[in-house]
Amino acid sequence: MLTGEVVKLPKMSTSPAGIQHCQFVIDHKSIQNEAGMNRQAFVRIQVVATGKVSQHLTRDLIAGSNVKVTGFINRHESRNGNPLLVLHAQEIEMI
Repeated sequence: MLTGEVVKLPKMSTSPAGIQHCQFVIDHKSIQNEAGMNRQAFVRIQVVATGKVSQHLTRDLIAGSNVKVTGFINRHESRNGNPLLVLHAQEIEMI
């Protein structure tokens, strides 16, 4: 589970197999305790919602929306072959 602010609007696409995908980007910022010290954590991560529910999960998202995304992290490759970590959304909640 990761919370964050939507910074790139959802973009819908359909794979060659006919599967719907919705991609957007969130910024997560928090303070975490590590070894008894507070540490600022920041990550910008791409989120992908897949399948028929993707449109339902993402229809109300706009830039600036605060969301809680539950899912799993998986490795993807960018178009130029660079590895990316992507959060695959199984549930998206507006907060």
